[in-house]
Amino acid sequence: MVCPPTGRTHVGSLISGHSISLNLGEVLRGDRIMTSDYELVMGNDTECQFLCNRIVDRYGLKRARELIDSGYVAEWIVDNLPGATSFVTIDKSRKYYAAGFKLGHKDYSATGKPRYFINNHVTIVIRWRMAPGRDGERGGKVIVGFEVYPKSIGADYWMYEECPEDLRNVEEGMELYLGPTNSTTEGKSVDSVLSYSPPRDEEDMNDGATLTIPYSYSVYYREETNVEWANRWDLYFVNEEGSSKIHWLAIFNSVFIAGFLTAAVGLIVARTIKGDMKAFSKDGGMEEGKLKLKLKRPRNGTRSPRTGEKESSGLLDQSVDADNDADISSDEELLEDLTGWKLLHGDVFRSPQYGGLLAPLIGSGMQLVFMTSGLLLLSCLGVLNPSWRGGFVSVGFGLFIFAGVFSGYFSGRVYKTFGGEDWRKNTLMTAILFPGLLFATVFILNLFVWAQASSTAIPFSTLIALNFLWLFIQLPLVYAGSWYGYVRTGSWSHPTKTNQIARQIPQQSWYIKGIQSVLISGTIPFAVIFIELLFVFKSLWQDKSGYYYVFGFLAVVFVITIITVVEVTIVTTYLQLCGENYQWWWQSFFIGGGSAIWIFLYCTWYYFVNLHIHGFISGILFFSYSFLACLVYGLLTGTVGFLAAYAFVRRIYG
Repeated sequence: MVCPPTGRTHVGSLISGHSISLNLGEVLRGDRIMTSDYELVMGNDTECQFLCNRIVDRYGLKRARELIDSGYVAEWIVDNLPGATSFVTIDKSRKYYAAGFKLGHKDYSATGKPRYFINNHVTIVIRWRMAPGRDGERGGKVIVGFEVYPKSIGADYWMYEECPEDLRNVEEGMELYLGPTNSTTEGKSVDSVLSYSPPRDEEDMNDGATLTIPYSYSVYYREETNVEWANRWDLYFVNEEGSSKIHWLAIFNSVFIAGFLTAAVGLIVARTIKGDMKAFSKDGGMEEGKLKLKLKRPRNGTRSPRTGEKESSGLLDQSVDADNDADISSDEELLEDLTGWKLLHGDVFRSPQYGGLLAPLIGSGMQLVFMTSGLLLLSCLGVLNPSWRGGFVSVGFGLFIFAGVFSGYFSGRVYKTFGGEDWRKNTLMTAILFPGLLFATVFILNLFVWAQASSTAIPFSTLIALNFLWLFIQLPLVYAGSWYGYVRTGSWSHPTKTNQIARQIPQQSWYIKGIQSVLISGTIPFAVIFIELLFVFKSLWQDKSGYYYVFGFLAVVFVITIITVVEVTIVTTYLQLCGENYQWWWQSFFIGGGSAIWIFLYCTWYYFVNLHIHGFISGILFFSYSFLACLVYGLLTGTVGFLAAYAFVRRIYG
């Protein structure tokens, strides 16, 4: 539907039709940038420049109507600044940009039938100002705005390859319509073309009819002194600034929930656990998995007299017996007090089932913790910003690869703590399990995108490069970290010794069983982040700008979410131990990541209520990538929950 590149050479030796080299992030996000035939020379206005005539058949018109119906936009870039459609706020006090511009628009005739018009003329407005510093003193200029105003101009306004005389007084647009005859619409008036409109399914798609669409453009340069070059992206985010009150509401909601949980955890630690530990250590304690009680005299109270002592009798003997009876009664009361979590000292550190699977998951979770923390920190510092196209994805991938060291270290230590012996096998599983799942899923989904001939498909060469980075860079880093964690550092020490025979676990309450406990506990972290999630979804799927830029708010909510996950996991683990259930390892991991289930359900709700995505492939891609995002989140928070529960258990039994 647009003009093919002619291969002409622009100023600066740029050749139209040549692809621009992209970084890894740009390729993964689906960017495909190519030099166009539009000629822009700083300071030279162009009233109207004819570009080309595009001849389109019925198949092309049908495809164009589908794109307009789906709301597709064209994206141009000048000086790394996206071409934008300009808007103003309701009170007309501020202007803001939306990246891209519409391909066309849809209208309805007097009979109620839809009419589709293509935007075949664009007016480009380049806003500039003098460059700061010495460059400006030498006459240098910088671009601070790139606005595109599309327009549809009917075929009757064109004379051969010349622009219309008056672009402002064009009344009829270029309609994407062909009549039922085999003739073209060139030279016909709009009224004659619309004289007959058969249903689309009755048209002969192979009758050879074509429609010629002329394309042109205008360019204007305007000086802009109110926008600094360093702040030229602010116009793309004026909507985010206007919604700051809701962001603050999200933070207030998060702080309130986290504060309530903090009070609950403080109450448990200060009163319940601390009181139990004092009472428990007053007359005994835990040493090597056994109760250590005070030595008491035999019940009969008799012993051989020492040198210089006389055998006593009578009231003195009765007094000694009474003291001994009191001691025995005290022992029995102490044993009766050993209930709930105090009875699990010999089983609480028993290695879990499938510990060889849990250890690699914990390692991958720490890898994600490091990557996410680094991305948020760099974004808050302004290092990662929209002017660096693809920078967020590129840096995130680099941090993920480098964090393989942390993945191997934590996986090796946890594996050694569980009593594992084949650390090389654990290293291989850590390096392959989660990254392999991501790579396989993306590869399979990419096949669907390839089948649709979409430009967002990841090139095969890029997949080979990703595979190389995974196997030849991350795998050695995971091996080095695992060797240091397993061989050099070793396992974490436990304060009590594990009994040879495991205790029988009594019947558990319904709210601390399996999936019920995970779902109930997951609602609290989800309540902390769901308001900010709404802005993330809107930025990714619905916002005109297409960017999420309020990373300061996101970082605060992330920290509060981590605190909430830690506190929820501690409370749930304590309740589980009070129920004399020592199988807390996997449970704490699932409790920490339980909110990922609610986030996926939230994605499902958002898909059906707010999005208008059509097509089976599009739905598959949405839910698959949403599942991967929730999996990443669940693995990260699950790891945080596991480590918090482990530190808590070691503390109360230490």
